[in-house]
Amino acid sequence: MTDATDAWKRWHEARLESVSAPYGPLALTGTHWLEDYPEGRIPATPGEWTVDGDAVLLTAAADDGLTLDGEPFAGRVRLAADAGPARAARVAHGARRLVVLEREGSWGVRDFDPDAPARRAFTGIDATPYQERWSVPGRFTPYDERRTVRVGNADGRERGLGLGGELAFTLDGRELTLQVSVEGDGSLWAVFADATSGNGSYRFRFLRPAAPDAEGRTTVDFNRTLLPPCAFADHFICPFPPPGNRLEAAVAAGERDVAPGGAGDGAGGGAGDGADVAH
Repeated sequence: MTDATDAWKRWHEARLESVSAPYGPLALTGTHWLEDYPEGRIPATPGEWTVDGDAVLLTAAADDGLTLDGEPFAGRVRLAADAGPARAARVAHGARRLVVLEREGSWGVRDFDPDAPARRAFTGIDATPYQERWSVPGRFTPYDERRTVRVGNADGRERGLGLGGELAFTLDGRELTLQVSVEGDGSLWAVFADATSGNGSYRFRFLRPAAPDAEGRTTVDFNRTLLPPCAFADHFICPFPPPGNRLEAAVAAGERDVAPGGAGDGAGGGAGDGADVAH
């Protein structure tokens, strides 16, 4: 128990450091979809940004002050979506990082600014300390083939969410299941809501169990429930829970909400995806 508690404390401290990092989710000040700016001019962002087939075409003058791969940039360049963390984005404007992204054929640019007001105002994450009752055995059953369901996203649009199987577990005597995605390393990812969502916890949260073993066994540890990136900045596009992932149980565990005075818009939910900023 002591070892598990200490491990949770280290995990929580690492999360605080990650979230508040210069290019963590608190630094996101905008997600600009280029289809909304056909002239190519993004608000408060130098250069001209247009869609060019399967890439973004950036045109800039020397006095725009942009850099590309760390060097001053002037001219035209086709940009693929940035695959790495925001801090490694190819295009920058001073300390800002301009991240190119693509979602279902729509291209956009995200603006990460270490001087973002949300980052300056951040005071912490409200999280429930480790309790053994919230960590239970689980069994993963893969689907015969990968499924995609359409779900609402935090920016008001609907997008596909890939699902790879079902995770079954027992919590407080209740047999429960979650539909989960399978990550590239074999770990699982669930988007879920529960009886505390919007009433003591953010409106939905993430869970990332470890990769199951050969027999499908893994641990479902709600102590490590995560706030989605849109809890920290309204400009993320986090997916809402798929059908069946709204648990009747009250999961008063893990990260519950951004601490008062911090970022996001609290348990009531945001309009607007750690350092995992993929959403």
